[in-house]
Amino acid sequence: MNPKPSSTLPRRDFLRHLAVGSSALALGPTLLRASGAPASSSVLTDVSRKTYTGPNLVLVRWGGGARRRESIEPGTTYSPFLCHELLKRGTLYKNMEITKLEGLNTSHGEGTLNIMTGHYDRYKDIENGFLRTRFEPKVPTIFEYMRKAYDVPDYQTLIVNNENRPDEEFYNFSNHLGFGMNVRSQTLSLYRYKTYLFQKQLAEGKLPDKELKEKRDQLAKWRKADGRAAGKGEMPPRMEEFWMNWRGHYGDTGFVNERGDRLLTQLTIRAMTELKPKMVMVNYTDCDYVHWGYMDHYTRGIAIMDEGLRQLVAAVEADEAYRDNTIFAVIPDCGRDNNPYVDVPCQHHFNSRSSHEIFALLFGPGVAKGQVVDKLCDQSQLVSTLGKMMKFETTSAESRVLEEAIA
Repeated sequence: MNPKPSSTLPRRDFLRHLAVGSSALALGPTLLRASGAPASSSVLTDVSRKTYTGPNLVLVRWGGGARRRESIEPGTTYSPFLCHELLKRGTLYKNMEITKLEGLNTSHGEGTLNIMTGHYDRYKDIENGFLRTRFEPKVPTIFEYMRKAYDVPDYQTLIVNNENRPDEEFYNFSNHLGFGMNVRSQTLSLYRYKTYLFQKQLAEGKLPDKELKEKRDQLAKWRKADGRAAGKGEMPPRMEEFWMNWRGHYGDTGFVNERGDRLLTQLTIRAMTELKPKMVMVNYTDCDYVHWGYMDHYTRGIAIMDEGLRQLVAAVEADEAYRDNTIFAVIPDCGRDNNPYVDVPCQHHFNSRSSHEIFALLFGPGVAKGQVVDKLCDQSQLVSTLGKMMKFETTSAESRVLEEAIA
């Protein structure tokens, strides 16, 4: 267990990377270029990475923020597919929690990074913005672990994100020694599509003057926001091709495609057809609209996620590349307050007990079926469990594995 958040590199990792770095320096810049990294890069790509043949992963962030009551409890659920169909097909950890640690918030950005890194930490916005959650992971994400171990291109490790959470657009890589930019994931979102679209519209030279200035200014703002990748974050050709096809199908207006969490489902299914990701994380968000004060925003959001999950499972079962070779993991980023007397229901910011209470469901090849585990377990254990199933190391993640799920 990692009971104390830390930003330090474990000693054994530091020594290992120091040894690797010293060897590389002795060999000179040739090794760096051979690995596909620029000579100035501080990250070495392992030229001996293997071809990945293990199970694919669809990681569903059941959020932002969802209680057990409306998700996995049969009498009160708003997610009938999850609760009545999928629970039979895998292992449910019904008593999972986000450990209470000083300075650890139960919110969406932090919870997402807990899921992605298997590690708790104290985060603050990189520009100290008010109510901003532009965080930088200090330890590798699950995507980085996979790409470090296997020859998987970045466009096959995807985060599918809601455009209403622009801060979460930049969780693609950590600042951990030996990982980072060279083993990053890619993001699908309307934010990314608009970046592509504005660039193309400017190049086509057909915009009126007022719109031309607006889109130039917006692009400059977005490029500044992605400061860690400045000069190195060019869109890979396969991603550009994906957005070109999206534009050809849906056009420039945004009136044809879905919005909100329905869009995330649409993006994921299209990506599975065109990009064939080995690992994809779908960051559902709609139920967080409960902050407007209406309980039905929350329950309707859960129902939309449930329908999206049904569509994702159907898409996997219909695709030979994914059928019988894909693990699903469904886990909330945080829970919700269960106080029935507050003016705005289902908050998660006040460190209440129920905001720490979540669950996790795993199903797919190699996962035990029809099993409900009632023992206390932890959100940070998911990464090491998935790493064991997919056969890559997760050196900075919580070491304990959810053993009951492994058939």
